[in-house]
Amino acid sequence: MTPTLPLPAEILDLLPDAVCVVDADGRYLFVSAGFERILGYRPDEVLGCQAFDFIHPDDRADTLHQATQVMAGVFQRHFRNRYLHRDGHAVDMLWSANWHPAHGVRIGVGREITELRRVERELEHLAGHDALTGLPNRYRLQQTLERALAQAGASGDGLALLYIDLDGFKTVNDVGGHDAGDRLLQDVAARLTESLRHGDVAARVGGDEFVILLPGCRDASAAAQVAETLRAQLRLVYRLADRPFQLDASVGIACFPGDGSDGATLLAHADREMYAVKRRVPRDNAA
Repeated sequence: MTPTLPLPAEILDLLPDAVCVVDADGRYLFVSAGFERILGYRPDEVLGCQAFDFIHPDDRADTLHQATQVMAGVFQRHFRNRYLHRDGHAVDMLWSANWHPAHGVRIGVGREITELRRVERELEHLAGHDALTGLPNRYRLQQTLERALAQAGASGDGLALLYIDLDGFKTVNDVGGHDAGDRLLQDVAARLTESLRHGDVAARVGGDEFVILLPGCRDASAAAQVAETLRAQLRLVYRLADRPFQLDASVGIACFPGDGSDGATLLAHADREMYAVKRRVPRDNAA
């Protein structure tokens, strides 16, 4: 028997990826079996339809830009977007695409990367957040602060930083051990977050040190009021080794632009003010 090659479509249907051919107007002319396996649509449900009708609405503008580049002769590799599955959920896709002017078609090969994107998002979160409390870490705080400073500089709105150091935290570790200390830090993070306005940011920047970013805070007086509110929340009684325990906090304040025009200067100023407060007002259970 003389071997013969199967039809190209039969070969393409074996690929785990989706192979799509669209015309110059973006209408599907061909989809491989992988398209249905990934997105749930049968070929008869998509042929003749606009490809953009199946793309997540938030990604359509960027996808249109990429398609325009492809049709201008730019071979597109590793372009990401999201499609809507037949069941309604979003599917993350990675595409390679090319325009074939002689045939008047655009060919794309897409691979599902939903699980990859989930892992990437987890890693992105871990890189910018404290593992114990879930709050933004120093790295993420610096990024957020730089954006907030740029906005405050453009709008003329105020901005303040509160640098918080827990007074008495050493006692928690000494009496209850590090597990008790970890639980208290998680409780502190929750109390700080619950006490803030929408748009304010709480970050953990050290062992028992936290920074609060207050965009739009008009002056030091307003920042001091927030600081006292947070201190009151932190002074609510905790349980330590089955006994009541009261924590306290020293808070340093820095305001933009009077105390600094950049993030590093503001953080350093708030840090110095916090230590000044700690020296000026010793706590009975200070660390």
